[in-house]
Amino acid sequence: MATTHEIQVQRREDEGKGASRRLRHAGKVPAVVYGGDLAPVSIELSHNDVWLASQHEWFYASILDLSLNGDIQKVLLRDMQRHPFKQQIMHLDFQRVNANEAIKTAVPLHFVNEDTSPAGKAADVVITHELNEVTVTCLPGDLPEFIEIDLGQMVVGDIVHLSQIKLPKGVEIPELSLGADHDVAVVVAKHGRVEAEPAEGEASGDAAAAE
Repeated sequence: MATTHEIQVQRREDEGKGASRRLRHAGKVPAVVYGGDLAPVSIELSHNDVWLASQHEWFYASILDLSLNGDIQKVLLRDMQRHPFKQQIMHLDFQRVNANEAIKTAVPLHFVNEDTSPAGKAADVVITHELNEVTVTCLPGDLPEFIEIDLGQMVVGDIVHLSQIKLPKGVEIPELSLGADHDVAVVVAKHGRVEAEPAEGEASGDAAAAE
């Protein structure tokens, strides 16, 4: 089951660049909610609340409950604009979700037991995460906050592909329906590059040349 998180919002009547600038000076973040059968609505949120939420992975991949005076709308974050150099969120876009309609969104991948795997214990093996998230389709109620990949049995030479990910019930990876070429690598374990040591004769020749 998906985990939801409630965020308090207020309706925003004034629009335009000047109004948004005043909101930001007042410690607010302008935002818009769109989608579904309802018209887009301009809202504002506390910058402190949004900034704290933005430090968590769930803010980007979970169903959010936007609460307007107790009226809850379930949404997904679709876009975030940040200030180019300040620690400031400039604008947010939220999309309404329908419990009976499938959604498509990116979900983070969590890799577990990597350090205790045969590949992880080997000093000369490098485990590379080719992907850190995967795009899935599912009903909102089935959306996972993350998908776990167990690397406990991984050995050098192993490759974990998209098709090998164990998905929660009701969750699919649409990329796999496009053919075998789209079954890309997610994790790869291979020997690290080791520089070849010079042969004994070469080493002597180098020393003689140095002298």
